[in-house]
Amino acid sequence: MTDVVRGWELVRDGDVEHYRKRMANNVAVLATWHGDRGTVEACVEPLGIGRTLTRSRTEFRDRESFWTAARCVVDLAANLPSLGAGGESPADPVLFGEVAGHVEAEPGSGGAPEAELTFTLVEGRRVTLVLSDEQAFDLCSRITGLDSRVWSEQREERDFGETSDAEVPDVGEVESGPDTGHDVVVLLEARFGVTADHLMAHVDWSALIVVGEPAVSSLVERGEEVRAALEPRWYPVVVDRPGERWVVLRRTGLFYGED
Repeated sequence: MTDVVRGWELVRDGDVEHYRKRMANNVAVLATWHGDRGTVEACVEPLGIGRTLTRSRTEFRDRESFWTAARCVVDLAANLPSLGAGGESPADPVLFGEVAGHVEAEPGSGGAPEAELTFTLVEGRRVTLVLSDEQAFDLCSRITGLDSRVWSEQREERDFGETSDAEVPDVGEVESGPDTGHDVVVLLEARFGVTADHLMAHVDWSALIVVGEPAVSSLVERGEEVRAALEPRWYPVVVDRPGERWVVLRRTGLFYGED
């Protein structure tokens, strides 16, 4: 009997778990977990019985490394041209369409750090995309880049030429806290030495999460300095997780529910 786990077809043979993901370009990614170790490979033909394109050189001893490798092979295979299926590329733009309403952004349900984005198209279909945490972070960075390069320019064009009779106060040495999530990332690295390697982000950039040591301990020790640097648009919260602590940097004025 074949089950579906995290988008993979799963067949169990005793303690052995055989996972398969069939790609649109006639490539199959096979991931096999032998109870205490795992291997990953990619083969031509959807059933995974054709020639091998790539295979892990070593066996993975923990599931986290195993699934990370499987995801990397999927990313690699998805960018290959069609192998024997008759098309030039697996990236057929059949889902191109206008989005209606808001985009739903939720944590992933696959048991790993991921995000699910659901789009409702004008034609009536709903499309859900599952992104890894790295892809979600990259997407947020790119959207922030669009905001600074496209929409901010439009706002500047609308404001251009407007004048005001109000007297401009004489101020100096005024330091404003970060505005966008990208600004927070820059501030964390420049002032506190916390790089992107220690960061996770909500899909909508309403919060940034600092994980891992020594980044978390450093921010906790410099708590008042961190709070002052983030005000008025962001504020830090220390969250206890099983076996670790996070520092969550939240956007002010938003409701997050219970931790």
